[in-house]
Amino acid sequence: MLLTLNSPLIQYDAAIEDRIARIQSLIEAHPDLRAAYNPRWLALSLLEGDADLADRIHQTPGGAAVLAEVQQITAASHADLGEDLDTLIADRRYRFIADLVRETVSRPPSANFTRSDQIDRFATHPLLGIPLFLVLIWIVFQVTANVSGIFVDWVDTVITGPISRWAAALFGGIGLGGTWIESLVIDGVIAGAGGLLAFIPVLLFLYFFLALLEDSGYMARAAFVMDRSMQRVGLHGKSFLPLLVGFGCSVPGIYATRTLEDPRDRILTGLLVPFMSCAARLPVYVLIGAAFFGTHSGNLIFAMYLLGIFVAVLSGFLFRRTLFKLSEHPALVMELPPYRRPTWTVIRRQVWERTMGFVTHVWTIIMFASIVVWILLNLPRQDGRAPALQDSLFSDVSRTLAPAFAPAGFGTWEASGSIVTGLVAKEVVVSTMSQVYEVEEETASAGEEEPPTFVEDVQDIVVGFGTALLDTAKATISLLPGVNLMGDAGDDQNSALQAALRDHFTPLQAVAFSIFVLLYTPCMATVGALRHEFGTRWMWFSVAYMFGIAWLAAVIVYQIGSLFGLA
Repeated sequence: MLLTLNSPLIQYDAAIEDRIARIQSLIEAHPDLRAAYNPRWLALSLLEGDADLADRIHQTPGGAAVLAEVQQITAASHADLGEDLDTLIADRRYRFIADLVRETVSRPPSANFTRSDQIDRFATHPLLGIPLFLVLIWIVFQVTANVSGIFVDWVDTVITGPISRWAAALFGGIGLGGTWIESLVIDGVIAGAGGLLAFIPVLLFLYFFLALLEDSGYMARAAFVMDRSMQRVGLHGKSFLPLLVGFGCSVPGIYATRTLEDPRDRILTGLLVPFMSCAARLPVYVLIGAAFFGTHSGNLIFAMYLLGIFVAVLSGFLFRRTLFKLSEHPALVMELPPYRRPTWTVIRRQVWERTMGFVTHVWTIIMFASIVVWILLNLPRQDGRAPALQDSLFSDVSRTLAPAFAPAGFGTWEASGSIVTGLVAKEVVVSTMSQVYEVEEETASAGEEEPPTFVEDVQDIVVGFGTALLDTAKATISLLPGVNLMGDAGDDQNSALQAALRDHFTPLQAVAFSIFVLLYTPCMATVGALRHEFGTRWMWFSVAYMFGIAWLAAVIVYQIGSLFGLA
């Protein structure tokens, strides 16, 4: 059969063909447009929302009137058809291609349905895809929290024990023992930034499993599954990619919004990225989860990540209907790679790069913040000596802010001060707590007996590492249903900071505090990225909105929990 431009290969559904015909008649009524373009092709392109083509049509005499008519036709299409026009058009084209390939290409029976296709029947299923994604992420957090916690305790013991003792011995040997320099290094740097390094095992486990999911090809399926859900709440399907990046760090997530063509979509997505629980918040969840919930700490971490997603979706739904008018979005078109066996080289590189980024962050911004906190804790000096913590400049400043957090259950100067320093970076919350709760005093007052020798310390470190390695293997096996090789050891919390938190928080207060850390104003680097990408006005809007949402959510959780006697 001889085909011409006027005999289309693809026939769309009657509702779409009706709209094509109406727009095609408008185009044929304008000689300039009819002469420059094929009317049917132009009608389809305008229905799909080709912005570049629309700009060119607008500059053509009579083109503005055509575009106005097209906008009226497409405005009611989503409500009438229940789906975006570009999605329906693309779906019909893919069905046409599939039918054509099926009729013209001969394949061996085994090649018709690959293993990737079999897995995708569940992984990309409209109903099963999202629950499967949530289950996989829940498993990741369970393993991360319960298995890595053993190494967290080991690293914490090494830092607050041998390393602190070696530093004190070094300063004593050079005649600086008992000076402010020794206090700065041990109580400031080691207790602050050094204490945060104890959470490196958590990040190693998390980055390993995320790299495993990415390199296997599953994360592309997660983006595909989430596309339709995001479209339903008024978000662009492409917004999922910046939000997914935001789980690692909000800064690259905000810059990833450049993949969105519509400026309104970029701003909206940029406002939602900080709600994604970045890796910097993870040490806070792990610390509080291990202190108050033991082997169930993974549930707290999972709940925080889900809450961040829920608040982001709810905020996007609200913003789309108030600050940003709802508009038609082009569909997210992506090619799903086949599933493949993850390669150790790729996983190792990703884990190493992300972990070293965290370590670099600790020894720059976090160490600087820890030193500032130490200075405030040691002022004003009294007779050449540091004041008591409750009489320090840091406590004075924190006490003025504490009443604002009292309705949320953590209105102490220690907790309020940790919240304030967390504005620099969320990891600083942990390092500040390590200083204000004087966890280092536990090792200093452990007894007046002779301290261990250097050789004994090294032996303890090696033996402790071997024990942690063995306990990690036991904890991993114990994750299987009905298996418990750890006994009651999995519930023992030996971290000095965790013990201090249990003396100052109830479980309900700890949950409210975690919620506030999740939702409140992001770190200074993220604030700077917001200003750079979207301007000062949207930056301040994000700062104020997130702080208000965090305070409201924490107050609601604490007050409702108190009504039920959980306080």
